[in-house]
Amino acid sequence: MKKQSENSAIGRREFLAATSGLLAAAVPGGEMLAHAASSDNPTPGASAARPAGNLRKIPIGVFDPVYDHLSLDAMLDKVTALGLEAMEIGTGGYPNNRHCPLDDLVNDRAKAKAWVKKFEDRGIRVATLSCHGNPIHPDPQHAQKDIDTFRKTVLLAEILDVKVIVGFSGCPGGTPQDTQPNWITYRWPPEYAKMQDWQWKEKIVPYWKDAAKYAREHGIKRLAFEMHPNFAVYNPRTLMKLREAVGEEIGANCDLSHLFWQGCDPVEVIHFLGKQGAIFHAHMKDTVFFPENVNKYGVLNFAFETNELDLASETFRAVGYGHGAGLWKSIVKAYMDVGFEGILSIENEDPILAGEVGVERAAYVLKNVRKELLGE
Repeated sequence: MKKQSENSAIGRREFLAATSGLLAAAVPGGEMLAHAASSDNPTPGASAARPAGNLRKIPIGVFDPVYDHLSLDAMLDKVTALGLEAMEIGTGGYPNNRHCPLDDLVNDRAKAKAWVKKFEDRGIRVATLSCHGNPIHPDPQHAQKDIDTFRKTVLLAEILDVKVIVGFSGCPGGTPQDTQPNWITYRWPPEYAKMQDWQWKEKIVPYWKDAAKYAREHGIKRLAFEMHPNFAVYNPRTLMKLREAVGEEIGANCDLSHLFWQGCDPVEVIHFLGKQGAIFHAHMKDTVFFPENVNKYGVLNFAFETNELDLASETFRAVGYGHGAGLWKSIVKAYMDVGFEGILSIENEDPILAGEVGVERAAYVLKNVRKELLGE
């Protein structure tokens, strides 16, 4: 993590001053990226001297909620113009499903084929379907809605021959009487250990055993969980706990933005999960730290809006704007090294480089580091 901390050592004020002028640019230039790049790789677009060897060209794509303001055709125009090769499409849950009329497509195979053909005609692969919900929510109506969305998503994936479904593990209450989820990460005082044991034994494992069986019966063998706070699976250890309890259908959507703030080494995580065949998908999203606030408040002090940054310890950033291009090159290479078969899916939740701008910047970084690694 030494390199990570060096790349992140920028104060909040310096960070805002450095990035505020980037908002107006539609297409990033080398000088702009160099500002966010690490000193060991100041020119991400430079040609690589090393041969590609056996490294695989992993497709770069994008998760569609960032284009919720656009129609399907307008979104495809944008994605095509960026030269992206694949997409992750939301079907429901916490992100909406503006671009995927799930019920219509599941109920009419011809409509589903016509829908996916729009992507294929642009040379874009629908690589994953995402239903980020909480199917074990203690509110039965909330849970049932997300259960139904998951099952319909499985049926659509079967129709479209999409092999990966992305989502959350969910979080139940802490007792049978709870009406809201209870995220337990610390097993003391002892009543918390009892609640956590109950959650896993009675809610988490039974539900996902049944859900994985349903998916398997429809030819879907890769359920990619985002390791996310406020859900039962939030780090590699809890992911592997569920995988060991349920089966090899359980794997990771390796969104490193949620692991950076937990102190994980991204390359170590990829090697650990990859060697066990447990990485099914990868969100490309960065996190920046504000050391003066980390030192005062610790890391459990996240900001989602620009008006929260003054007191924040960290926030999400587009790829290359939290950690330098040198680290992201190591991350992409790690995915190549472990034989990752999915896509690098850009998810933008950057409060500074919001919306499409953040996608453009992330795509620029990823395409350049991939180009270097492949010796192109």
